[in-house]
Amino acid sequence: MEKLPCETIVWDSLPAIRAAIAGEMVRCGLSQKMVATILNMAPSAVSQYLSGKRGYRIVFSDEVSDAIAELARDLVSGKISDPRDRICRICVLIRDGDTMCSACDSPNKEG
Repeated sequence: MEKLPCETIVWDSLPAIRAAIAGEMVRCGLSQKMVATILNMAPSAVSQYLSGKRGYRIVFSDEVSDAIAELARDLVSGKISDPRDRICRICVLIRDGDTMCSACDSPNKEG
Protein backbone atom coordinates (compact mmCIF):
# COMPACT_ATOMS: atom_id res chain seq x y z
CA MET A 1 0.00 0.00 0.00
CA GLU A 2 1.41 3.38 -1.03
CA LYS A 3 1.90 5.83 1.79
CA LEU A 4 0.02 9.12 1.33
CA PRO A 5 1.93 12.40 1.61
CA CYS A 6 1.60 13.88 5.08
CA GLU A 7 -0.05 17.03 3.69
CA THR A 8 -2.85 14.84 2.28
CA ILE A 9 -3.33 13.19 5.66
CA VAL A 10 -3.36 16.59 7.38
CA TRP A 11 -5.87 17.96 4.87
CA ASP A 12 -8.19 14.99 5.45
CA SER A 13 -7.65 14.70 9.21
CA LEU A 14 -7.75 18.29 10.41
CA PRO A 15 -11.51 18.78 9.96
CA ALA A 16 -12.16 15.53 11.82
CA ILE A 17 -9.81 16.54 14.64
CA ARG A 18 -11.49 19.94 14.97
CA ALA A 19 -14.93 18.32 14.94
CA ALA A 20 -13.89 15.87 17.66
CA ILE A 21 -12.41 18.65 19.82
CA ALA A 22 -15.58 20.72 19.46
CA GLY A 23 -17.72 17.71 20.35
CA GLU A 24 -15.65 16.95 23.44
CA MET A 25 -15.84 20.57 24.59
CA VAL A 26 -19.64 20.59 24.24
CA ARG A 27 -19.80 17.29 26.18
CA CYS A 28 -17.80 19.06 28.90
CA GLY A 29 -20.65 21.56 29.20
CA LEU A 30 -19.57 24.48 27.02
CA SER A 31 -22.00 26.16 24.67
CA GLN A 32 -21.36 26.08 20.95
CA LYS A 33 -20.74 29.83 21.07
CA MET A 34 -18.09 29.43 23.79
CA VAL A 35 -16.44 26.58 21.87
CA ALA A 36 -16.33 28.81 18.79
CA THR A 37 -14.72 31.60 20.77
CA ILE A 38 -12.07 29.34 22.30
CA LEU A 39 -11.27 27.64 18.98
CA ASN A 40 -11.37 30.96 17.10
CA MET A 41 -13.98 29.83 14.60
CA ALA A 42 -17.47 30.88 13.63
CA PRO A 43 -20.34 29.46 15.71
CA SER A 44 -21.82 28.14 12.46
CA ALA A 45 -18.65 26.09 11.92
CA VAL A 46 -19.03 24.50 15.35
CA SER A 47 -22.68 23.76 14.60
CA GLN A 48 -21.71 22.14 11.30
CA TYR A 49 -18.99 20.06 12.97
CA LEU A 50 -21.44 18.82 15.59
CA SER A 51 -24.17 18.03 13.07
CA GLY A 52 -21.79 16.17 10.76
CA LYS A 53 -22.21 18.64 7.90
CA ARG A 54 -18.56 19.63 8.14
CA GLY A 55 -15.53 17.51 8.89
CA TYR A 56 -14.75 13.98 7.92
CA ARG A 57 -16.03 11.04 9.86
CA ILE A 58 -12.81 9.29 10.78
CA VAL A 59 -12.59 6.58 13.41
CA PHE A 60 -9.61 7.49 15.56
CA SER A 61 -7.44 5.06 17.49
CA ASP A 62 -7.85 5.02 21.27
CA GLU A 63 -4.55 6.89 21.62
CA VAL A 64 -5.71 9.67 19.27
CA SER A 65 -9.16 9.83 20.91
CA ASP A 66 -7.54 10.14 24.33
CA ALA A 67 -5.25 12.94 23.10
CA ILE A 68 -8.24 14.80 21.63
CA ALA A 69 -10.24 14.42 24.87
CA GLU A 70 -7.29 15.64 26.94
CA LEU A 71 -6.82 18.65 24.66
CA ALA A 72 -10.53 19.48 24.93
CA ARG A 73 -10.42 19.27 28.73
CA ASP A 74 -7.33 21.50 28.83
CA LEU A 75 -9.05 24.07 26.60
CA VAL A 76 -12.22 23.99 28.71
CA SER A 77 -10.27 24.43 31.96
CA GLY A 78 -8.14 27.22 30.52
CA LYS A 79 -4.95 25.24 31.05
CA ILE A 80 -4.00 26.10 27.46
CA SER A 81 -5.31 28.76 25.12
CA ASP A 82 -3.62 27.90 21.81
CA PRO A 83 -4.27 24.33 20.64
CA ARG A 84 -2.08 24.39 17.52
CA ASP A 85 0.93 22.52 18.92
CA ARG A 86 -1.27 19.84 20.44
CA ILE A 87 -3.26 19.47 17.21
CA CYS A 88 0.06 18.97 15.39
CA ARG A 89 1.01 16.25 17.89
CA ILE A 90 -2.36 14.57 17.34
CA CYS A 91 -1.74 14.69 13.60
CA VAL A 92 1.66 13.05 14.17
CA LEU A 93 -0.12 10.28 16.10
CA ILE A 94 -2.50 9.78 13.18
CA ARG A 95 0.48 9.52 10.84
CA ASP A 96 1.98 6.79 13.04
CA GLY A 97 4.72 8.93 14.51
CA ASP A 98 6.09 10.48 11.33
CA THR A 99 7.87 13.73 12.07
CA MET A 100 6.22 17.11 11.63
CA CYS A 101 5.26 17.91 8.06
CA SER A 102 5.49 21.19 6.19
CA ALA A 103 1.82 21.87 7.01
CA CYS A 104 2.78 21.92 10.72
CA ASP A 105 5.79 24.22 10.29
CA SER A 106 5.28 27.65 11.75
CA PRO A 107 5.31 30.43 9.14
CA ASN A 108 7.12 32.60 11.69
CA LYS A 109 9.89 30.06 12.20
CA GLU A 110 13.32 31.42 11.36
CA GLY A 111 15.68 29.19 9.38
